Amino acid sequence: MPSTKLYAGIYVVLFAFATAQVAFEFVGLLESAYWLAFGAIIVLSLIKALFVAGYYQHLRYEPRSITFVVLSGLITALVLTIAASYSIT
Repeated sequence: MPSTKLYAGIYVVLFAFATAQVAFEFVGLLESAYWLAFGAIIVLSLIKALFVAGYYQHLRYEPRSITFVVLSGLITALVLTIAASYSIT
């Protein structure tokens, strides 16, 4: 079982990444270098999602089969969202 210190450290990392994402908007980076800021925000969001799924949802300590079930659900939701966005014309 992970310790409270580990959870606190992950919380600090998540908080720092969220602050960096807001800072990109606040500094005006989205207006001058839109695609650079957009890419940085997407990468930070992906890292944050992996931390949340891995530690707070305890997927890091589960058998890999459960992780694959969660990933298949995520991929299915993504495919359905993309398909729905193409059907709206």
